[in-house]
Amino acid sequence: MAKNEAKTLKVTLIKSVFGHTKAHRATVRGLGLRKIRDTAILKDTPEVRGMISASTHLLKVEEG
Repeated sequence: MAKNEAKTLKVTLIKSVFGHTKAHRATVRGLGLRKIRDTAILKDTPEVRGMISASTHLLKVEEG
């Protein structure tokens, strides 16, 4: 892998945010996910990893 290629994560919302805290809803929305089965391709940064770890019970994460 070349130096300029950034690692990515494929994040999919698998459970509804309905009934969860405002913080979880905001975190999922901050990842760019709105509806169930929405997928976002994100750069693998510590900030994104922290957001994912806060809502792991709602998400499916694949390294890409």
